[in-house]
Amino acid sequence: MSITAQTVWNNCLEFIKDNIQPQAYKTWFEPIKAVKLTDNSLSIQVPSKFFYEWLEEHYVKILKVALTKELGETAKLVYIIKMENTYGNKQPFTEKIPSSNRGALKSQDVDVPFNNKSPELRNPFVIPGIRNVKIESQLNPNYNFENFLEGDSNRLARSAGLAVANKPGGTSFNPLLIFGGVGLGKTHLAHAIGVDIKDKYPEKTVLYISAEKFTQQYIDAVKKNNRNDFIHFYQIIDVLIIDDVQFLSGKTGTQDVFFHIFNHLHQNGKQVILTSDKAPVDMQDIEQRLLSRFKWGLSAELQNPDFETRVSILKNKLYRDGVEMPEDIVEYVAKNIKSNVRELEGAIISLIAQSSFNKKEITLDLARIIVEKFVKNTKREVSIDYIQKVVSDYFQMDIDTLQSKTRKRHIVQARQLAMFFAKKFTKASLASIGSQIGKRDHATVLHACKTVDNLSSTDKQFRKYVEDISKKLSV
Repeated sequence: MSITAQTVWNNCLEFIKDNIQPQAYKTWFEPIKAVKLTDNSLSIQVPSKFFYEWLEEHYVKILKVALTKELGETAKLVYIIKMENTYGNKQPFTEKIPSSNRGALKSQDVDVPFNNKSPELRNPFVIPGIRNVKIESQLNPNYNFENFLEGDSNRLARSAGLAVANKPGGTSFNPLLIFGGVGLGKTHLAHAIGVDIKDKYPEKTVLYISAEKFTQQYIDAVKKNNRNDFIHFYQIIDVLIIDDVQFLSGKTGTQDVFFHIFNHLHQNGKQVILTSDKAPVDMQDIEQRLLSRFKWGLSAELQNPDFETRVSILKNKLYRDGVEMPEDIVEYVAKNIKSNVRELEGAIISLIAQSSFNKKEITLDLARIIVEKFVKNTKREVSIDYIQKVVSDYFQMDIDTLQSKTRKRHIVQARQLAMFFAKKFTKASLASIGSQIGKRDHATVLHACKTVDNLSSTDKQFRKYVEDISKKLSV
């Protein structure tokens, strides 16, 4: 019986799965597809050059061991990188790179044609008569890598940020899009990358700006009839950091001008860093051509920190502020405030303030009072697990039934409602919602949300379901 590429790769995956962390396996090995097996050479398809570089950097040894076990000492691994062709051809194209042959990456790169003739650059923000005015980076030096603590929830984004800081414009993470919910550290990480770049490359022009301010500047430029000056100014930036890029949603003029700026920077090897509260796939009213460019590099999600990371964050905060606090109190705060870093630090600041203002010792009882008030005054973020429990209880079924593959109408509707409320009440991406509600893809979640909207407006009974569950989740 002849062995197939899929069989060989499945056996490799079994070995790899036993030897690395589950999250790492899910992130770096689940998206890979086995393509073909020729002699002793296995070809696998990876989603991007970034994936190829990361595997070669971090997992080449384990890949070699796994493949040698299956195909012997002469085994070879070939990466096939599927790339989006944005220059007119409708067919996607692939690039083959043998494992551990970094030179091949450069020699087989697809050449991207672009016009090198740049117009004379004028800086509209420079005072007339003064040359070479330094552009202030607008970075906050307090936001650095030292106080952006690493955990499972942010490891990918932080590692990619460090790689960009070491080699701005010279990695596959261009653009680097950092996305996640409120208070998880998107702005902090964006600043940290910029601060690190300024330290390592003082000659580079780095600029941090919010998407809101960028939009306002563009509107002012149009009013003053100097749109071209605005574009040329941004084209001289070496590292452009735009915070809350979802703010461009629905602003077609600003999106158009950003599209041209982005193309110029990217084609000239400049670095673009973006932050957003959503993954590109979930952004509404952003032009498709811009979204496709956001996907050129890496989209890295910041998730809610786990317990260990929350403890580390609190200890780091206390150390920086020169405050000592008993271990059990730190752990109590970390255990009870789970939503985000901002609220976590806010609670510890409140605790220190209460203690010093009222001249009270910091005790567990005081911590309980502060945390209770803090949690009560903070809008509770509903989790996807909680939403599934509420919906399952409402329809008197268990969660396994809700997540099952069955096509029975009442179960399908319950599942669609869970997806709808997960999108409404959480900051999770569509892909993340689908994965947690029965391992569905983002297209299924999108379809579910549209179905719930349609049925709510045409079916009285269904509208009552929506209203009832909404009340339960809003309590």
